[in-house]
Amino acid sequence: MQFFWLYIDDLIGKGIDISIILELLFYVSASLIPLALPLAILLSSIMTIGNIAENNELNALKSAGMSLFQILRPLTFIVVLITVATFYFANYVIPIANLKWHSLIFDIQNTKISALITPGVYSKGIEGYAIKVDSGKDSYFEGIIIHDHTQQKELKTIRAKKGNLYKSVNGKYLFFELKNGSIMEELEIESPVFMPGGKIQPNSRNSRPSRRATFTKATYKMDLTGFDLNRSDEKTFADKHEMLNVFQISHAVDSVNLKRNEVMRTFLLNVKNEHAFFNNKNTTISNYNTTGIKSPKAPAKAIVFNKLSPLEKQKAISMTQSKLRRKKQSLQNQGEFFLAMEKDLDSYWIEFHRKFALTYAILVLFFIGAPLGAIVKRGGFGAPVVIAALLFMIYFVLISIGENLAKTDVVSPFVGMWFAGIVLTPVAVLFTWAASNDIDLIEKLSFWSRIKGIKKVISK
Repeated sequence: MQFFWLYIDDLIGKGIDISIILELLFYVSASLIPLALPLAILLSSIMTIGNIAENNELNALKSAGMSLFQILRPLTFIVVLITVATFYFANYVIPIANLKWHSLIFDIQNTKISALITPGVYSKGIEGYAIKVDSGKDSYFEGIIIHDHTQQKELKTIRAKKGNLYKSVNGKYLFFELKNGSIMEELEIESPVFMPGGKIQPNSRNSRPSRRATFTKATYKMDLTGFDLNRSDEKTFADKHEMLNVFQISHAVDSVNLKRNEVMRTFLLNVKNEHAFFNNKNTTISNYNTTGIKSPKAPAKAIVFNKLSPLEKQKAISMTQSKLRRKKQSLQNQGEFFLAMEKDLDSYWIEFHRKFALTYAILVLFFIGAPLGAIVKRGGFGAPVVIAALLFMIYFVLISIGENLAKTDVVSPFVGMWFAGIVLTPVAVLFTWAASNDIDLIEKLSFWSRIKGIKKVISK
């Protein structure tokens, strides 16, 4: 449903076959499996252990001398297998599925441009143009009117009886192959020219020059750079790290680090070479022209500012200020470039740790759900579903908070993506310890709440 709401404008009303939509949903659903499996493991573990505890089967096993860890050993083995399979699925299958559905949604957005035109109404989906057709579908239309507003001082109106719509191979232009029509061009209103004495110059008046031409066949080209595909295009291809496995991510990180170090080394070398001190310790004002570029002639002696003439001092100060401004701007641009590279690296590391953290969550939620089922002693679809839903909401909130903190550079990608596991691991240990020692945490909590209530009554 979230996917449909995000891309509903690109899917609805475009005549897409149901097979294409099903294929798209098939690829999208692959990315949901690592998120759905923790909930499935949590719910099934609570229901299974809660069911055998409710029927006193767990007590019978314990009375036979088996500990909780021995009872959970077969289930733990199966969950470990599921965890390993999930990691391989997330590492190898999901990147391919992401590439497939991103490419498919991009093709849908770009090949269905004719759907922007609705017969009977003006369509303004392409920036700078208002297009109206009387009838037609796919790429053939009749009764075509095109208002071209791309030129501020000129208005073009193109009319044609019929035409076909095409898109260029590179996707940057839209072509209308028109037949039997006319072109009306109107310029901006010209103001009259006044002569001395306040009289209007002859042949000068407040008018709107225009011209009209007819054609039997013409091709009209429209620029698609303003077409609103940038949003989906950026979301589709900016997160390229989602299409890589952990080995490819590691290789990409190494490449980005090498590139960053090379850019830093080149930048520092250029800064050093531009400084007169590193080029030659003996420098004079006469060796610089008015633009601040050093002449090829070597200086004879060092500069002594107090011995310069007023004109030379003014030139030296002006030249220094100009250099400082250029260096400041260069440093700012370089800082923004390195900041973008750091963001790129964080995105790679977030995706790298996501694959491990989500699979680890399956183990954690199993060791929360199984002991919790032994404690609450409830099976079926009643209490276990409610408990699992509440726990999964907490888990989902934790992974969302961790990911947002990592993306905003508040914490490292490692801490952000493992945040849910770090918080829930002590909870799993506590529940497992309580279930293995037959300690009813719910009763303990209710006991302490009653003690606190008694204390409040006594204090009052």
